[in-house]
Amino acid sequence: MSELNHWETISHYAGFDWAKDHHDVVIVSPQGQIVKSLTFEHSAEGWGQWKEIVAAYPRLAVAIETNQGAAIEQLLESGVAVYPVNPKSAERYRERKAPSGTKTDYLDAWSLADALRVDGQGWRALKPLDPLTHELRLVCRDEVELISQRTEWVNQLQAALQEYYPAALAAFDDWTVPASWSFLQQFPTPELLHQAGRRQWEKFLHAHRLYRPETYEKRLQIFARAHEFCGPAAVTRAKSRLALTLVKLLQALEKQLQEYRREIQRLFQEHPDHDLFGSLPGAGEKLAPRLLSEMGSDRSLFESAQALQCYVGTAPVSFQSGQVHQVYVRFMCNKSFRHAVHLWADLSRKFCSWAQIYYQQLRAKGKTHATALRCLGQRWLKILWKMWQTKTCYNPEFHLANQLKHGSWVLQVKSSKSL
Repeated sequence: MSELNHWETISHYAGFDWAKDHHDVVIVSPQGQIVKSLTFEHSAEGWGQWKEIVAAYPRLAVAIETNQGAAIEQLLESGVAVYPVNPKSAERYRERKAPSGTKTDYLDAWSLADALRVDGQGWRALKPLDPLTHELRLVCRDEVELISQRTEWVNQLQAALQEYYPAALAAFDDWTVPASWSFLQQFPTPELLHQAGRRQWEKFLHAHRLYRPETYEKRLQIFARAHEFCGPAAVTRAKSRLALTLVKLLQALEKQLQEYRREIQRLFQEHPDHDLFGSLPGAGEKLAPRLLSEMGSDRSLFESAQALQCYVGTAPVSFQSGQVHQVYVRFMCNKSFRHAVHLWADLSRKFCSWAQIYYQQLRAKGKTHATALRCLGQRWLKILWKMWQTKTCYNPEFHLANQLKHGSWVLQVKSSKSL
């Protein structure tokens, strides 16, 4: 595999148009002639056919319009050099072959194969992740998907409560915590809540550790008036059934999320870069594994901090033509990584005064919350890249010394505020 990563050793070029149930392949020679084309099913027999093709063309490079999934795993396992192609680039390569707009699976595969032959010397071959990082990345991404599913169910639950039980929404702000779900199980309707009485309300709040001086009496008042403003009987019966169903789903999902987090922590503790990412201010036990899994362990992957920033999506995209010069947000990036960096940048403001000052200065200039966090993430990624390359944990004193050495304007603002 490492030998095939050298462009000079490749003898044939394949375009791989993948799909859920079948794949189309076109192989071209260095002169651009089509030497082989086939369609095979995504099955054990189909991939057996592919391995026979690889045996016939041992120095084969493959261009494919993705960088992850079952097809990628099979290709890497077969020993070929895999070159991922951006979907927008793939579309342009197809248009180069067929300006008329014609599109077929065969044409897609052929255009990818020829693009690899002509332009591939400047592309980077995909390297397989080490098993530990790969598993951690998949588990972290699945956890995020499950959290998104939880958010969807919470939104449905709140919509149902809005129709028949507005008092419950007024009493509890956070519907992602089990205590809110337990409230609905114990008092599923406004009428049952009213019948339970104050003693049962107080017992519930104390049992679930919800006693807060600033909210305790307010909640009791809301409970006492819950039956005065609620939905009709028919709506209450229907929507309370839906609410209880969603509560059971949320409780089951919460148990699975806890198991996911335990597994993520286990994998994170086993990773050699655990201490490095664990030292990042604000990352904590949830974001540090995500950042590590997305960044990986291959130090040659990002040649500079700017390469990392472009990959994550914090670096902007410039458009310049004549006297027109515009800057846009970068959308073609690793969105899982960008999401983790966005959350990390926001939380870092609570632990690093310079991060909070930097954020506030951008907000004072009229930047939105998201833009300010993206700019802060841009600065954090420059720091993270250097830490990653040198395998050094974050040291706030060392960072402060560097800021003093280079005369950071953030420190100047900090000094003026302290006067």
